[in-house]
Formats: sequence, C-alpha cells, structure tokens
Amino acid sequence: MFEKALNVFKVDDLRRRIVLTLVFLFVYRFGYQVPIPGIPLGKVLQIFEQMKEQGSSGGALGGFIKIISTLSAGDIYSAGIFSLGIMPYISSSIIFSILAKVIPQIEQIVKEGSQGQKRLNQWMRWGTIPICLVQAVFVLEGFVLHPQSHGINVQLVDRAEWGGTFGFYGGFYVPALLGLTCGTIFLMWIGEQITEYGVGNGISLLIMAGILARVVQLWHDLFATPAGGDPEAAFATGVLKFAVFTALYLGVTLAVVYVTKGSRRIPVQYARMVRGSGVYAGAQKHYLPLKVNQANVMPVIFASSLMAFPAVLFSESLLNWSYGREMFRDHSWLWTTGYVGLIFFFSFFWVQLMFQPSEMAKNMKEYGAFIPGIRPGKATAEYLDRTMARLTLAGCFFLTFISLLPDVVSKALDLQRGAASLIGGTSILIVVAVALDLVDRMNAQLLMRNYEGFMKGAPK
Repeated sequence: MFEKALNVFKVDDLRRRIVLTLVFLFVYRFGYQVPIPGIPLGKVLQIFEQMKEQGSSGGALGGFIKIISTLSAGDIYSAGIFSLGIMPYISSSIIFSILAKVIPQIEQIVKEGSQGQKRLNQWMRWGTIPICLVQAVFVLEGFVLHPQSHGINVQLVDRAEWGGTFGFYGGFYVPALLGLTCGTIFLMWIGEQITEYGVGNGISLLIMAGILARVVQLWHDLFATPAGGDPEAAFATGVLKFAVFTALYLGVTLAVVYVTKGSRRIPVQYARMVRGSGVYAGAQKHYLPLKVNQANVMPVIFASSLMAFPAVLFSESLLNWSYGREMFRDHSWLWTTGYVGLIFFFSFFWVQLMFQPSEMAKNMKEYGAFIPGIRPGKATAEYLDRTMARLTLAGCFFLTFISLLPDVVSKALDLQRGAASLIGGTSILIVVAVALDLVDRMNAQLLMRNYEGFMKGAPK
C-alpha cells in the first residue's frame, strides 16, 4: 500500500497539486491564530487556559457553538479573524440547494449544465456576504463583548478604553465586523483555489483540517495530570485510554466506511442501446446504486442545531427558566429523545427533497430502461421510493448510533465532549467522507496515467 501511495509523488502534476494544497492548509491554520483587530492576544490565551482548567463548553450556548465550530473550520472561542470559518458559505450553499429543488426557475438554471452551475455558485458567493455580516454581529455581541454568558471570566474588550461610543464603534466594532467577514471570504477563496489548483474539494478539506486539529485537545485530555495526582499513574492511565480510543476509532471508521460506500444495486435493463450508428439489444446488465446513507451528515447537522435552541431559549439571559434548562440540558432523556426523533425526521425529509423517484423513472422510460419485473413509469417510481425509504430507515439507525457514541465514550474514558466527538457525530462522518473522496480522486488520477491505485480493486 505504501509503495502504491508513493506513486502519487512520481507524477509531476499530482505532486504540484499536493504541495499547493498543503501550502493553503498551512495558511489557513496560520490565520486561525490571528486575533480579531482590537483584541489582545494575551486575553485570547487566557480564554483557552480557562477552558482547559474548567473543561467548560461555554455555558448554555456552548453546545451550539461547538457544532458551528465543527462544521465551519473555525472556532468562535479563538476570537480570531477565522472564527466564523466558512459556515456562512455552507449556509448559503444549503439555502440555494434547497431553493433549486423547490423553485422551478432556479431548477431550470441548474439544468443548463456548467453555465447554470456557475451562475448558482456565483449566487452562493454573493449570498455568503449578508449571512457572514449577520453571524459576525452575533459573534461580537454574544461572545466578544459578553463572554460571561458563556461561562468565561475574561473581558476581551473594554468600551472605556476606546474613548466613548463613537470611538468604540469606529475603532473596534466596524473593523472587527469587517475582519470577520473578510476572514470568511478569504477562507472561501482558499477553498476554491484548492478545488481548482489543488487536490480538489477544498471547502471539505478545510473542515476536515479543522476537525483533525482537535487531536491536540484529545491528547491533553488523555495525558493530563489531575491536581495533586501522580504523573506516572496519570501517564499509564493515559496510555491505556489512548489504546482503547484508537481501537474504537479504527472500528468506528471501518463501520462508517462500510455504510458510506454501501448501496443497494437495483438491476436495470435496456430494451435497446444506441452506440454510434448501430443499435444493439440491451442484454447487458446494468445497476442503479441507491446509497444506504443518502442524506450523509445533513440530518445530524440539522438535529444538533435545533436541539441547541431550547438551552439558549431557557438560559439566564433570555427566559431564565431553570426547569426548562434542566429538562432540555444536553444529553438528558428528553433532549436525547428529541435529538433521535429529529435525526429520523430530517433523514427522510432530506432524502425526499433530493431524491426524485418520479424524475428517475421518467428518464429511464425515455431511454428505454426498465427494472426487471417492474412496469415502467409510475410503478417504477413507487418501487424506487419504497426501496429508498427502507434504506433511509437503516441509515437513520446508523446515524443515531454514530451521533450518540461520543457521549458513551466521553463517560467511559472520562474525556471532555469536544475530544470524544472525534469518534462520532458529525466529525467522523465528515472526515471519512472527505478522505474517501480524496482517495477516489487520487486513484482516478493515477489510473489515468497507467499507475496502480492506492487500494486493491480500485476501479479501472
């Protein structure tokens, strides 16, 4: 396997693309350490030290902030110019993807081919700017100016130091707002450069890099010596936890790869096939693959985001209802029930929105294709819809298991939720999906140049 992987560096074009990708990822991680203009770096370091000592997730909004940080390749707690990450661009992409399915005019533009996709991408870029400005205001008002609401006892900005209201807004607020917006736009540009000149799928690679960067937190949690504890005993315990965590991670990764690549192959036959000027009988077997986890990570994202709102609504800064906070606190029975229910709901909702069995049946009928034993047209659409519903149900149970696994690991190994989330939830789903896509791209490039792919059985 390692010998085959070395083939990548024998191809000049691939080697150049890999180097460019690594350079852009280095720029991303370097800019991640640059604080927002007007915020002293020392105070940012105090926040990280306090979070390490207290193991705090940031109060009522902490869970929601962690979700946003995971999905955006950023971290609000870093108070840096990349704090928003690329979440505004992702939000814009999701909005326009949904609009393309529900608005016929936009759907028609998408069907125009590459030109239509370019127009849609341009709309996504423009839509990123207002979303970024709104989210930047929330970050400044909810975290930078009032960090106490997140359980952090560090005052990042003192209004009195800026010489009144005009000096505060003109000297700090507006530059900070523009800094966060420009940081997101710059990350969006980096992602597009990686997609065009690097190994591809730049936005996903940035998210993956942000997730893998949390290995540092995991290492700290595993080998940290408790106050008054024995360093040698703590190290021995850390080694044991690390071994258990590694074994679990490899097992879960294998399961995620299996389900992600898993599909139900529907046999399809053609009444006739046209190849150039000849017409041939469609005796050759073909298959229509339907993925088990068709919705991928989207149901977990939506469910996690919505279940964060009750904690925010009943927090001390809003309704201040202690009973509501207790009922909807993270990982309570009511929270878990609602979380699982939303995963099931959004799984079927997303598949129903993106998977169009009627359109597929229509296209198959036009090209003379049919499923053996199923009449073309409406019967084929009903069969595809029924099959996908069963596959989606299996995918729901899989997503539920992956989503709840970090809580079990966190309690069993005495780890913080942020570190344990590497083994489940959105983190491992994103990392595995991006890694598989990267391997497929590398395999395709190698096979085009008559090299053997990474893995045995790679498509030729």
